[in-house]
Amino acid sequence: MKWITRERPKIDRLACPWLIKRFIDKDAEIIYVPFDQVTEKAKQLDATPFDVPGVEFTHYGDYCTFDYFIQKYQIEDPAVHTLAVIVRGADTDHHELAAQSSGLWAISAGLAFNYPDDQDLLEKGMIIYDGLYSWAKHLQKEKHTQQPFENLLLNVFNTYLKQKPGAKKIPAWAKELKEIIQDHIDTNLSLKEISKGLEISPSYLSREFSKYFEDLSFGEYIRKQRIEKAISLMQSSAYSLTEIAYLTGFSDQSHFTRIFKKHTGKNPSDYRKKNGKK
Repeated sequence: MKWITRERPKIDRLACPWLIKRFIDKDAEIIYVPFDQVTEKAKQLDATPFDVPGVEFTHYGDYCTFDYFIQKYQIEDPAVHTLAVIVRGADTDHHELAAQSSGLWAISAGLAFNYPDDQDLLEKGMIIYDGLYSWAKHLQKEKHTQQPFENLLLNVFNTYLKQKPGAKKIPAWAKELKEIIQDHIDTNLSLKEISKGLEISPSYLSREFSKYFEDLSFGEYIRKQRIEKAISLMQSSAYSLTEIAYLTGFSDQSHFTRIFKKHTGKNPSDYRKKNGKK
């Protein structure tokens, strides 16, 4: 089979060829051409177009082309379905869908920058998606520290040495949640989506959240963290207030200004002038 799409792939146009070659047709030929030539070349080469408007294999609603391939060919592999959420989040700029989406976007953009030849880029992309698939199939529960003695030492430290007398024991989900919030403070974090990754019910997470996060609700804690990050970024003259609003996950500068004033009592511009820029 021949498949054709527009040139300079990043997410869907690398992920879909990987899916085709690994689960649909290992000998498939993938062709990249300029956007305005896809329809004409598809007819000339008897190739099936994908990830362009007006064809069967494309985006539908909130779902990307990768999702449609899975549905069309009835691929039931759970690891592929895990990949689908990551790919969808990266391809549609909804990085809140999966913790790995923003990383996939960053790697894909970097590959596209480094490799101007699309076939060369596809070759490297196949390696990336092979690795991501292996993680989804075999390694989702693994942590970075794998040596038994390292895990033992960490368990001893966290269980006995790190705890202060009378201190409340922090559950593992709360520690993991804190890391997720810190890593994704600039995205639209959803308690419901996060609860899926932590394998905890949303109602339980909402009820227990304040016990381990400064007696604040989920929304209050997120806003506090964003304001603290904004204050840190204000110490540099490299960022405008509009850029800081974006980097801290606010929808726009007016939203940022309103929340900032509520927390500090000052507008961002007045606060920056008073505290100075390094």
